[in-house]
Amino acid sequence: MILNLDKNFTPYGTENNIDYSFFTFSGGEPHIKIISKLEKVAEVTITHRIQSFNDMGTLLLATNALKNMGIKKLHVVLPYFPAARQDRLMVSGEPLSVKVYADIINAQNFESVTVLDPHSEVTPALLNNCKVIDNHKFIEHITKQLSDNLLLISPDGGALKKIYKVAAYLQNYEVVECSKSRNVKTGQLTGFKVYADDLQGKDCLIVDDICDGGGTFLGLAKELKAKNAGNLYLAISHGIFSKGFDELEKHFTKIFTTDSFKTIEIDNCIQIELGKLL
Repeated sequence: MILNLDKNFTPYGTENNIDYSFFTFSGGEPHIKIISKLEKVAEVTITHRIQSFNDMGTLLLATNALKNMGIKKLHVVLPYFPAARQDRLMVSGEPLSVKVYADIINAQNFESVTVLDPHSEVTPALLNNCKVIDNHKFIEHITKQLSDNLLLISPDGGALKKIYKVAAYLQNYEVVECSKSRNVKTGQLTGFKVYADDLQGKDCLIVDDICDGGGTFLGLAKELKAKNAGNLYLAISHGIFSKGFDELEKHFTKIFTTDSFKTIEIDNCIQIELGKLL
């Protein structure tokens, strides 16, 4: 049986779905009630898209409700794992946020915790019984829609290991490495470099796990064009897009993402449902 806590996110389809009601008390506390009868059910998979700490609370309430109904085995699918970018202590006084979330999830004793394209190796290392869905099929799905004369672009050092694994999986595309500089205290981006002299008009697909405000990709797009890039495309596993698409659309012919974080309805953004990648 499947419990989809975000009813707009059904990666395993709608068969065998568990019905429930959800509301918020006047004091602000979320509440869930499982409506389906589960007397003969031994195993349930919960899916959810975490966009806030309140979403995490909903997951915990649902987990407790299912356990109270006698469900022995619980799996959870959290394609976008929250705070995965806060995976190291850079400045005194800050939390190691990804560990806070991981500890909460581990305390539920799930049979498995499935995440999509985690930001770094820290997330699966912290999670018990973690199953990782890599981005290989996602990128393969995209490249089939683009020109064969395509370069894969690594936006920074953190993306290098993953993009070379993608390139090895696809076996058709050259990788161009790039880098960026950032002020650790302010988070401000201070410069970009493309480690190629001339891109010879080839189309470029930037591959990364998260797009939040998009500053990295806007800065990199200018440098790629300065190196004679052709059409620019952006492939993002987790599309937050907190500043919208107006600026991104000025630089990128198409933007590709999954529905791991939210549902997007923008003409220039092609969203690939996670269910097609499982």
